[in-house]
Amino acid sequence: MRAAFALSLLLPLTAAACAPDPEPAPPPRLALDCSLPYEALSAKVLAYPGLVPAPQERGEPYRFHNVAGGGEAFVLTQPGAPGHPAVFKQEAVQENGRKVMKNTGCAYGDKAGFDQVMAYLESLGAR
Repeated sequence: MRAAFALSLLLPLTAAACAPDPEPAPPPRLALDCSLPYEALSAKVLAYPGLVPAPQERGEPYRFHNVAGGGEAFVLTQPGAPGHPAVFKQEAVQENGRKVMKNTGCAYGDKAGFDQVMAYLESLGAR
């Protein structure tokens, strides 16, 4: 009887030792702070936890970085890109019961070039 009682006390401890660790909560979404200089904002984006660079397309003057788990991506312009320097954010959001891509950005260079890239990103979400 004592053995059964002692065993009943150990079983919950054994089960707890085998249970997987809970998944850490994802970091809060990174908001673009356009008051920061381009270099500071780019560094903040690149330091964001779980950021995965997308493959670089040859001749493409943009660097896409996806957040692991999806739902969020950042685009950093490279020299030669319209509107460079600029930082863009694409974010999956719920709108009227549908998941849509919301695009925001910080323009540091030519405004017309920035608008051109923003229009391109908007067209990707419309597909």
